[in-house]
Amino acid sequence: MCGVAAIFAYGANAPAADGNELAAMGEAMRARGPDGEGLWLAGDGRAGLAHRRLAIIDLSAAAAQPMQLDGGRYRISYNGEIYNFPALRRQLEDKGHHFTTDSDTEVLLRLYQAEGAGMVRRLRGMYAFALWDEERRGMLLARDPFGVKPLYYADDGSTLRAASQVKALTAGGGAGKGADAAGHVGFFLFGYVPDPHTLFADIGALPAGSTLWVDELGGRRLDRFFDVSGVLAEADAAAAGDLRDALKDSISHHLVADVRVGIFLSSGLDSATIAALASETPGGGLETLTLAFEEYRGSARDEAPLAEEVAGAYASRHKTEWVAGTEFHHHLDDMLKAMDQPTIDGVNVYFVAKAAAGMGLKVALSGLGGDEIFCGYDSFRQIPKLVSILGSLPGRRVFAPAWRAVTSPLAGRLFPPKVAGLLELGGRYGDAYLLRRGLFMPWELPRVLDADMVRDGWRQLEPLLRLEDCHGAIAEPRRKVAAMETVWYMRNQLLRDADWAGMAHGVEIRVPFIDEILFRRLAPAIGRPGGPDKRAMAATPARPLPAALFNRPKTGFDVPFRDWLRGGGGNGAGGERGLRGWARKVYAAAWAGAGR
Repeated sequence: MCGVAAIFAYGANAPAADGNELAAMGEAMRARGPDGEGLWLAGDGRAGLAHRRLAIIDLSAAAAQPMQLDGGRYRISYNGEIYNFPALRRQLEDKGHHFTTDSDTEVLLRLYQAEGAGMVRRLRGMYAFALWDEERRGMLLARDPFGVKPLYYADDGSTLRAASQVKALTAGGGAGKGADAAGHVGFFLFGYVPDPHTLFADIGALPAGSTLWVDELGGRRLDRFFDVSGVLAEADAAAAGDLRDALKDSISHHLVADVRVGIFLSSGLDSATIAALASETPGGGLETLTLAFEEYRGSARDEAPLAEEVAGAYASRHKTEWVAGTEFHHHLDDMLKAMDQPTIDGVNVYFVAKAAAGMGLKVALSGLGGDEIFCGYDSFRQIPKLVSILGSLPGRRVFAPAWRAVTSPLAGRLFPPKVAGLLELGGRYGDAYLLRRGLFMPWELPRVLDADMVRDGWRQLEPLLRLEDCHGAIAEPRRKVAAMETVWYMRNQLLRDADWAGMAHGVEIRVPFIDEILFRRLAPAIGRPGGPDKRAMAATPARPLPAALFNRPKTGFDVPFRDWLRGGGGNGAGGERGLRGWARKVYAAAWAGAGR
């Protein structure tokens, strides 16, 4: 896990790549890579790369970046992990390639040398990189299939800039001009800024599962090599196969590292299953970490006792980290600064990553993604039911405006605000998904944003159309929900929060459930009758999970957020209530931090 920065001045009249700008971009990502830094500028000033290093594979100086190959013919700045790099290396060695390091970075360069941009189809991992090809005089950007690792870029028509964080691009001074109305509207709709948007008009996210090639003539090519919805739409119905083998295979790959690897352990089935299966993998002892809250100590919401029972069952070296509201307020300013884009989530990940760093861990496995592929959320039941009931209701569309007009004034007092949208947003899967996952409803947006920005942002974002497109080629109801949860909530919220919150403390968070090979193996059965669910997943360890895990109702990872926000404690948090108040706060901090 590292920080990537790149500049390519491809226009004939473009100013040369600025080393000071690259250095500023790298410095803005210092927390991502506390183990080292590097910078390269081409002799003609047309291209440059910078890197912040968190050393995980091959800790030697030989594996530092930017890394070059063939006397500078190829250079790369890379963030992430390639879990199948040992197998790829052996294949390349069999074809005559010679390696000088033990790093996965060199494998990327050698594989590009052998296969070009198409080599991304051979990679198993989470990654984002910028690769300079001196011979072809162009730059290749790439991002992993699920978008686990972020990569943002700005292209003004003559210069391409890219970095692992939006704040790195703005820190360099060459990007961050103007507001992207769709990004602002998207944040208040969902509680996150949906890809490919950011808060800035000139900065966008490279789509997950894609590569972007730009050459010195300004030619560009965006290629999509993986699409979640496409895989689900094309996979014929079939049994999931050997679920235990598929999960063990992914987890064993995610344990590859030259440093200690821990596991974030809650009292849920996802992380417990990972811990149990990881305990079966040969290697060092298991290390687990649980985040617990003083406000819940001794109550039914207390995660610690059951997590400690799981840790004991699999003989892990375990630590429970207790957090109270006072710590939330103490770290609030640092947390807001660490957010690369505003988000209403990630607080729990921030504190558990902080605890992991305190234990000396650089890598930790997370159960993130289990609910998406094993249909664990309530949305898998609620959304199909809502569409079934309201989708064919006679006159629904006709009466929807009147229903909203009558109920909106009462929303928030007599019933939740979303009730006002039942007739309007209850009849289609994409609409119902927004109703289920939305933070503010569309008609509420003018209360929090300028009316002109709301109008422009809604038109640019087209959320209802994009949600329908996300699942439109998929026939089965729960598979439709799986596509939307994976592409929208997981990618834009959970994975992004894992990245910024982990990187704030120099901790790489790995997600074994979010693995292309595993997903393709399970795709024929995901969301279909008889397909694997959470209980099937939890039945895969050779040594059964503690019975108490199966008797505990699903609550999600519960954080005493309302208590913390209500409790004051400094830094201006007191008096804000609930997620909507928190959303306003993080948005204001993000936009003010951008100098707006």
